[in-house]
Amino acid sequence: MTDVLPAGSLDGKVALVTGSSRGIGADTVRYFAQAGADVVINYRNKAPRAEKLATELRALGRRALVVAADLTDPASVGEMFAKVESEFGRLDILVLNASGGMESGMAEDYALKLNRDAQVDVLEQARPLLGEGARVVFVTSHQAHFIRTTPTMPEYEPVAKSKRAGEDALRELIPGLAEAGVGFTVVSGDMIEGTITATLLERMNPGAISERRESAGKLYNVSEFAAEVAQAAVDPVPADNTRLVGDTSGFVAE
Repeated sequence: MTDVLPAGSLDGKVALVTGSSRGIGADTVRYFAQAGADVVINYRNKAPRAEKLATELRALGRRALVVAADLTDPASVGEMFAKVESEFGRLDILVLNASGGMESGMAEDYALKLNRDAQVDVLEQARPLLGEGARVVFVTSHQAHFIRTTPTMPEYEPVAKSKRAGEDALRELIPGLAEAGVGFTVVSGDMIEGTITATLLERMNPGAISERRESAGKLYNVSEFAAEVAQAAVDPVPADNTRLVGDTSGFVAE
């Protein structure tokens, strides 16, 4: 997909997307660059992939800063924002896209550390760079957003609960952000075809994705969902700070 955002509409803006060396994050950063933004590509351990994306975006005439950071380590996050500050001096769009918790071999509290504590820390450390008119977007799933009213697959439940805890913690910061003129939107999507999470779930629970596709009628793919995330960074902030993407008829609102 191209021209998700009008060409030139983000000229002079700086956008950072966490976890943007691949998948939804990479496509989101690509849409920002295509619209004219200079970008920060953040990754944990996929350096060649991040560099390849940066080369592609620089060919559009954009500046692209590639920064490795472990978001669960506040010092690492601090170093990332120090680099952003020295390169660009500010940040206009922050997309909190990186999440996880289904990886094997991680500590028991890893999902909560990454999906709640790290999200809050990244936003707090970004605050000095976010001026009036800046935008923050938090990316989540319906399975997490509605977890308090609608059960999900047991394999995904710990991740869903940790992501909802992250969403709740971030929402508590909305009044302070609004006071500083910073808009905040949660983008919640259904299972996304072709993501790591969908692949892991399918492995643990074969047929889970096709079952969900059948009941939803359609599942978004990575580039379609990334387009919604990018759009959320420029559209007016919804009254309830929430943008629901895809079918929600199987979920019970709180």
